[in-house]
Amino acid sequence: MADVTKEQVLETLKTVRGPDLEHDIVELGMVSDVFISDGKVYFSITVPADRAKELEPMRLAAERVIKEMPGVKGALVTLTADKKAAAAAPAARPAPNPPHGHAGHDHGAHAPQQPPRAGKIGVPGIGAIIAVASGKGGVGKSTTAVNLALGLLANGLRVGILDADIYGPSMPRLLKISGRPTQIDGRIINPMENYGLKVMSMGFLVDEETAMIWRGPMVQSALLQMLREVAWGELDVLVVDMPPGTGDAQLTMAQQVPLAGAVIVSTPQDLALIDARKGLNMFRKVEVPVLGIVENMSYFIAPDTGTRYDIFGHGGARKEAERIGVPFLGEVPLTMNIRETSDAGTPLVASEPNGVVAGIYRGIAAKVWEQVVGQSQRPAPAIVFE
Repeated sequence: MADVTKEQVLETLKTVRGPDLEHDIVELGMVSDVFISDGKVYFSITVPADRAKELEPMRLAAERVIKEMPGVKGALVTLTADKKAAAAAPAARPAPNPPHGHAGHDHGAHAPQQPPRAGKIGVPGIGAIIAVASGKGGVGKSTTAVNLALGLLANGLRVGILDADIYGPSMPRLLKISGRPTQIDGRIINPMENYGLKVMSMGFLVDEETAMIWRGPMVQSALLQMLREVAWGELDVLVVDMPPGTGDAQLTMAQQVPLAGAVIVSTPQDLALIDARKGLNMFRKVEVPVLGIVENMSYFIAPDTGTRYDIFGHGGARKEAERIGVPFLGEVPLTMNIRETSDAGTPLVASEPNGVVAGIYRGIAAKVWEQVVGQSQRPAPAIVFE
C-alpha cells in the first residue's frame, strides 16, 4: 500500500467544517504543517484562544477522518491558539456534537496565550512527578535521570520515566528499548518497559533519524498527551527527563503539571553552573520546588591507577547549592563504565547494582525522595505568556 501523503491528508481534512460551519478547516487556513512518520499523522489546528474547549469536537472530527484513511496507523491532532486567530476568526455558532458520542476530551492542547488554568491536572495513579533538568546540554542529564529512576526503583518504589525531549529523545537508547508501543482502543498508549521501569518517549513513535520540525504549541501538546494518555498504572513516582534549557517543554510542565519538584544537573565548571542557575531560577519563578542539585562528572578516577583527578574543577555545584539554599544531592564521578553502559543501554544501577557508582545514585535517589515526601502541596502559579 502506498504511503499516505500530506496532500491526501489535506484533501481529507477538507471534509471537516470550520467554526463558521460554511468553510472547511483547510480553506480557512487553520491546519498547520502536516508531519507524517511511519503511517502516523501529526498536525495542529489553530483556533481562537477563548474557544479552544468549545471547538474540541472539531479536533475530534479531524482526528477521526484521518484515522479512517487507508494506510494511516494513527493520528495526533492538537488544538493550538494565538491572539491573531482570536482576533480574526468570525463569531460562529457552536460546533456540532462530537462524533461517535465522544465527550469533549481535554488533550492539554492549550496555547501559551490562553488564560492560566485555575489548577493543575495530575495523572491518575501517579503519586509524584519529578523533573530532571539542566540549563545546558552535555552535562549528562539523561544518564542521571535514568539512573535516578532506577535508584528510586531499587529503593522500593514503583517508577516510570517520561522522555520530554521531543526533538532529541534518548530513552530508547539509554534503556535499550526498541519497537512501537501498543494502543488501547486506538487512543491510550501502553508504555514500554525495561529494567522494571515503565517508559514513554517520542523515540518510540518516530524513527531515530527523523527530524522533528514542530512549532512550540505542538511540542507542548505532544508532551501532555505522552504524559496523560499513557496507561502508567499505579506509580509512586514518574521521573521526567527534560530537554536542556528553559523552553516550551519546561514551561509546559511547570504550568500544567503538579510537579513535586525539580532536580538540577550540573557539572563543576563555572559555565555549566551559570546555565544551571538559569534553570533553577525558572523553576523558582513558577513556584516549583527545587529538590536539589546533582554535580555530574564531578571527578575522574583513572581506571589503571585509581587516582582521582578533578578535571572540571570540583565542588562548584555544592558551593552553589549552599549559596542559594537548596539541597546538594551528591557527586557522580566521570567513569568509563557510566559512558559505556549508557551507550549500551545497560544503566549502571541496573547492570552493576552493587557497584560504587550505583550506590551513589541510590543515595541521590533517597535524598530526592526525602525531599518529595517533605514537600507540602503548593498552589498553582498564575502564569501569563505575552
